[in-house]
Amino acid sequence: MTQPSFTPKSLSFLRSLKRNNDREWFRARKDDYEHHVRAPMVAVIERLAIDFGRFAPELDASPKRCIYRIYRDTRFSGDKTPLKTQIAASFRWRGLPRGRSAGLYFEVHPQWVWMGGGFYAPETADLVRIREHISDTHPELHRLARASAFRRAFTALEGDRLSRVPRGFSKEDPAEAYLRHRNFLAGREFPPEFATTREFYPTLLATFKAATPLVRFLNEPLVAEKSAADV
Repeated sequence: MTQPSFTPKSLSFLRSLKRNNDREWFRARKDDYEHHVRAPMVAVIERLAIDFGRFAPELDASPKRCIYRIYRDTRFSGDKTPLKTQIAASFRWRGLPRGRSAGLYFEVHPQWVWMGGGFYAPETADLVRIREHISDTHPELHRLARASAFRRAFTALEGDRLSRVPRGFSKEDPAEAYLRHRNFLAGREFPPEFATTREFYPTLLATFKAATPLVRFLNEPLVAEKSAADV
């Protein structure tokens, strides 16, 4: 089976878009965007939908729901450029509200390719539940973060951290290093040209396989809470 990937024309379009971030410029070239940028992304996601069935059936891999819109929301931003200069997709946990679950993500940008997973911006209530879960089961998270597949892909669990253990938890908690996380990220970056190579899809798949145990762990307390609420 052919490995899905992007092409040099994908990167060429994104670089041109970065130089010409204008609605009229984009409208005149939207067919090029659909053919050279969006279509390769759809092909990657459709292949992931098959492969997720083997190791992450809980993740949604629908191109319609996974691909981010090209148009930026500029209402509350000082940056009024109308278009995103990357093509990106996120894969969320089925059954959890949009934006309220850990998941997988990758993007192709004119200057890089990024791929990985975790929970970038958990709401306060969700972060508290995740921290309680970490405190109760910290050996499991430590084992996940030290697993050989995880360390080969990511080296370490990353994310913004508090300077001290959050309120409600003891500074003597064995999980204190993890409890200080404000978000939980495992990712890796490549040059943009990597997206055009035969190694791109196998590397993306291996990266997602390595990140999925972390994503599943972070979602466990959120899934449990939703299940209890649905009873």
